[in-house]
Amino acid sequence: MSFRKAPTRVSATIGGKEIIIETGRVATQAHGSVTIQCGGTVVLVTVCSQPLDFDRGFFPLTVEYSERMYAAGRIPGSFFRREIGRPSERETLVSRLIDRPIRPLFPKGLPEDVQVLASVISSDQENESDVLSITAASAAVMLSPLPFAEAVAGGRIGRINGQFILNPTVKEMAESDLNIVFAASADALVMVEGEATFVPEDVIIDALEWGRKEIQPLVEAQVKLRELAGKAKMAFTPQEDDAALLARIEELAAGAGLEAAMRVPEKMARKDARKLVKEKIVEALKADPTYGEDEKALSSVGDIIGHIEKKVVRKRILDEGTRIDGRDTKTVRPIEIQPGILPRAHGSALFTRGETQSLCVTTLGSSTDNQRMDSLTGDVTKTFMLHYNFPPFSVGEVKPVRVSRREIGHGALAEKALKPIIPAGDGFPFTVRVVAETLESNGSSSMAAVCGGCLSLMDAGVPISDPVAGVAMGLIKEGDNFIVLTDILGDEDALGDMDFKIAGTAEGVTAVQMDIKITGLTTEIMRKAMRQAHEARLHILGEMKKAIDGPRAELSKYAPQHAEVFVNPEVIRMIIGPGGKNIKAITAATGASVDIEDSGRISIFAPTAESMEQAKELVQYYDQRPDLGKNYMGKVRKVLEIGAIVEIMPNVEALVHISQLDTSRVAQASDVAHLGEDMLVKVIEINGDRIRASRKAVLLEEQGIEWKPEDTARPARAPRGEGDRDHRGDRGDRGERRERRPRRD
Repeated sequence: MSFRKAPTRVSATIGGKEIIIETGRVATQAHGSVTIQCGGTVVLVTVCSQPLDFDRGFFPLTVEYSERMYAAGRIPGSFFRREIGRPSERETLVSRLIDRPIRPLFPKGLPEDVQVLASVISSDQENESDVLSITAASAAVMLSPLPFAEAVAGGRIGRINGQFILNPTVKEMAESDLNIVFAASADALVMVEGEATFVPEDVIIDALEWGRKEIQPLVEAQVKLRELAGKAKMAFTPQEDDAALLARIEELAAGAGLEAAMRVPEKMARKDARKLVKEKIVEALKADPTYGEDEKALSSVGDIIGHIEKKVVRKRILDEGTRIDGRDTKTVRPIEIQPGILPRAHGSALFTRGETQSLCVTTLGSSTDNQRMDSLTGDVTKTFMLHYNFPPFSVGEVKPVRVSRREIGHGALAEKALKPIIPAGDGFPFTVRVVAETLESNGSSSMAAVCGGCLSLMDAGVPISDPVAGVAMGLIKEGDNFIVLTDILGDEDALGDMDFKIAGTAEGVTAVQMDIKITGLTTEIMRKAMRQAHEARLHILGEMKKAIDGPRAELSKYAPQHAEVFVNPEVIRMIIGPGGKNIKAITAATGASVDIEDSGRISIFAPTAESMEQAKELVQYYDQRPDLGKNYMGKVRKVLEIGAIVEIMPNVEALVHISQLDTSRVAQASDVAHLGEDMLVKVIEINGDRIRASRKAVLLEEQGIEWKPEDTARPARAPRGEGDRDHRGDRGDRGERRERRPRRD
C-alpha cells in the first residue's frame, strides 16, 4: 500500500517559455516543498520550521541556495570531489535574492525558526536558476503551514535592440544592456537588483513596470497550487501593543525629551540622547505602581520607544520637510575627498559623506591574479573584483570579525556599478581589485564604496571610460502623501519605507538595488526617486571631479609593469624548457609573471621597470636571430667530416666548414672542433634558415688582419672542357683528390 498521493502541478508561460511548479513527488516530509522547471533547469526548494525555544529579538529565517555540480554533468574540482565548504559567492548572492523578497511577508513576531533550502538539481546552462528559486521559495512557503502574506514571483529583465525580454537565456544575456532581477506580488514590486550599461533612468522604470505585469501568471499559478495542495495554516495572532502602556510611554517620552533627541544631527550623540531618554522612561515605569513589577512591560519599552521614534520622525518629515540631521529632502550630505591618501598603494581615496566614510584601495595585478571559479557553466574567470568590508568599529560596536553575507552583497552591488567603466581586452591587460574599507557608517556605505572605488581607480591610473557615483534614496509614505529622501541616514533607512540605491555615470545607470517595506509603490514614486537620484549623482560627480579630474596619466610606480613580446611559435618550447625549467628560472630571477600563448604572444608582468627589461631580455634570448658579420660564442654540437655544427644561439645552429675552422689547412674537423666545447665564430652567410660561420675569420681579426668576405669565399671550380676526363689519364692513387680544397657541402 502506498502512502503517496499523486503529485500536483501547475504551469505558466513566461517570456514564451513554460515554467512548471510541482509538489508531492519529492521531499514530502518537508513542511513545504516544490520543484520548479524551465527547459532543462530544475530547482528543488523546501521549507521547514520549528518553534523557537526563546525570543531572539529578530525573525530567524535562514535561506541557503546551492548548485549541485551533477546538475550540469560535472564533478566538483575540490580535493574531495564533492560540494563542501562555505557557499560560493554566487550561491551567497542568490540566497540573498531569495531572502529579501520573502522575509517581509512573514508576520512580525512569528515564533518559528524557519529554514528555506534551494538546490539546483538539473541545469541546461541556458535557463537561469536564480529567478526560478525566488518563485519556488514563495510557492513552498505558500504550501506550508507557516503564515505568509502573499505569493511573489521572481523574474529577470533583459533588453536587446531596445526590446525588453523576460527571463532571457544565458546566450541572450550576453547581448543585453540590461540585467535586472526583480520580485513582484500581485500588486507591486517588492525587490529589485540589477546592472546596466549606461541605461537611462526612464528605461529602468519602464522595464520594471513591464516586468511586473508580465510575471503575474506565475503569481496566479502559486495561488492555484496553494488551493490544490496547500496545508492548513498554523494559528498565529500577532501580539498587539498594550494601548495603555503605549499611551503611558508616549507621555513619558514627551517629558523625557524624545522629540529633541531625534533632532540631534550627530549619530553617536543622538544614540546617547536616545539611551538617556530610555533610561528615564524605564525609571519612571519602575516607580509607577501599575508597571513597576511588570517585567513584560519593562522589557517591551525598547520596542515601544522605537515605534514612537518612527512616528515622530516620519510626521516631522511629512509635515515640515525636515530630516533628523536638519537637511531638507533633496540635499546631499557634505562630501570630503582625499585621493592618493596611501603612499604605497597603486591607487587610493578616502571618501567621506557626512558620517559615512570609505577608504578605497585599488591594486593592479597580472593575468595570473584573475579570480577563477568553478560553476555549473564551467570555469569562470573575473578580471575585476570589488570587496567590501564592514568592520564593527565603523558603527562603534564589538562583534566577531568575519565576512558576512551583507558584505558580500554590498561588494557585489558596488562591483556591478563600476564594472561597465573598467577597460577590457588587450588595451588594459591587468587584473583589477578594489577594496572598500568602511571606516564609519551612517547610511549608504555601499554607495560610498562606489564613489570611493571610482576615485581610487582614477588615482591608480586605470583608464576608466567615465566616473561613476552612487546614492541611496528613501521614502516616507502615509496614505497618498509621500516624500522621497535623498542620501538617507541609517536611521532613515530603518524608519522609512524604501531603500533604493542607484549608481551610474552622468549619462545613465550602471546598478540599482531596491528593497520595499510597503505595498502600493507606484510608478510615480519610482520616477520621482530616479529624478532626485540623478540630480544627486550629478552633484556628487561634480565634487569628485574637483578632487581628481580624471585617471592619472601614468600608472603608479609601485604598480606592476606590463609588456608584450612576440616570438617565433617554434621557440616556445625552448622558452618553457623541460618541465618548465626555463620559464621558472626566468620567474625566479626577475620576479616577473610570464604568460605564453601558442601564437607566440608573450605577456610579461614585472614588479619594476628593471625586472621587466631583464625578463624581456631573457625571453628574447631564446628567439634571437644572428646578424651577418657578427661574432658569437657558440657551443659545438656535432663534429662532421665536412666541418662542425655550432649552436650560436638557443635553437640556432651554424655550419663551420672544415675550411673555416682555422687559418691553416685542417686535415680533419675533429682536430679543431671538440663536442661540447665553446667556439667563437663569425656569421658569414645567412640563407633562410641555413647559416654558415667561420672560426678562421675570427682568428684573422685577432692577428690584426682585416677580415673581408672574400677571405671566406669558396674558390670557384675551373671550367672543364668537353673531353677533360679522357685527357687526365690514369688517376693513380685517389688520395690526390684529397689535396684539393674541400667541396661545398
